[in-house]
Amino acid sequence: MPDLVFSVDQAKSMRDQAVPGHNRWHPDVPAAVMVRPDSDIRIECREWTDAQIGNNDSANDVRDVKLDGCHMLSGPIGIEGAEPGDLLVVDILDLGPVPQEVGEAPGQGWGYTGVFSKQNGGGFLTDHYPDAYKAIWDFHGQVATSRHIPGVRFTGITHPGLFGTAPSAELLGRWNERERALIATDPDRVPPLALPPLESGTLAGTATGETLAAIARDGARTVPPRENGGNHDIKNFSRGSRVFYPVHQAGGLLSGGDLHFSQGDGEITFCGAIEMGGFIDFHVDLIKGGMETYGVTTNPFFMPGNVEPRYSEFVTFIGISVDHETNTNYYNDATLAYRNACLNAIAYLKKFGYSGEQAYLLLGAAPIEGRVSGVVDIPNACCSLYLPTQIFDFDIRPGGAGPQKADRGQCAVSS
Repeated sequence: MPDLVFSVDQAKSMRDQAVPGHNRWHPDVPAAVMVRPDSDIRIECREWTDAQIGNNDSANDVRDVKLDGCHMLSGPIGIEGAEPGDLLVVDILDLGPVPQEVGEAPGQGWGYTGVFSKQNGGGFLTDHYPDAYKAIWDFHGQVATSRHIPGVRFTGITHPGLFGTAPSAELLGRWNERERALIATDPDRVPPLALPPLESGTLAGTATGETLAAIARDGARTVPPRENGGNHDIKNFSRGSRVFYPVHQAGGLLSGGDLHFSQGDGEITFCGAIEMGGFIDFHVDLIKGGMETYGVTTNPFFMPGNVEPRYSEFVTFIGISVDHETNTNYYNDATLAYRNACLNAIAYLKKFGYSGEQAYLLLGAAPIEGRVSGVVDIPNACCSLYLPTQIFDFDIRPGGAGPQKADRGQCAVSS
């Protein structure tokens, strides 16, 4: 059994834990615990919004969620002997929802997928779906079902959305400089182009006094992936994976959370996975001087495990880098191409009785495959979305009888 090095009481806010976690990246967030290399450890995690979302049939909580305190991360975990330039080797041994009876916090037998409103972060398709929506998923072993998206049952690839090491002061400064410069190109954009440091809502572990004030003033928000790892949301980052994190600060200072029961490639609704709290077991070790040895100058890299659902038949939707509403061509824009593939999949699922909002939530939660299929045939990039047919309890394949439309209920909406 791995040593439990960071515990979470799911009945309490992360702020009220015996040892609180943190929600900003900064080199001065104190280590919650130190461990030796070549150790097996367990980290318990709070759901990323600190359990602001409830198991109910209203999306008002998603609409009103406060993002200044997100993500709630467990850690930092210091590794003895880790120095800048090393690689931290993390093997994912096991992970899952909270191992106890059904309770009020996400991860206690259930999770959720949400579409954030455009005014509060939005999502990949926010111009098409600007309001807040939600689907609750019930866990049955490895399988998820939802009263808000009936007719669907699938095995998820459980994984952490967010893990990373602490930045150095120099790296943190570069993050803040470049992200502020990006915001300045369109400062009034909704949703914003990036999220700069924000003192409100800062949690910095056991830091106090001037250290806490400095973290609140300059600490980086945890929303995007960066050179330290961060919010990658890679669905195949699951059991059996080995991840190589660059060490930028003495001790490495590994932190994370944002556990997902399942997710589609792209996590397109922003809160697009099946979000939960739970636990994750690691083996941690070091490669001294590993960044230079393996040519790691920026981001982590990883070797996927071999644990994933075996879906063998798909209906695949294609998108190209064209704005069809205005008939405007964009040069090799893979983001636009994947957005169009998603919209094409939603239009198809609506023919079977799902609302657009239900289909959008489903594509964020189910283990769809998203691929960049071509970026060389100018001017149009081509992306594809592979939707497994076996996750439905009815036939979604095209055939002579046409789509069998039925009443599919509705997802949770905001008032």
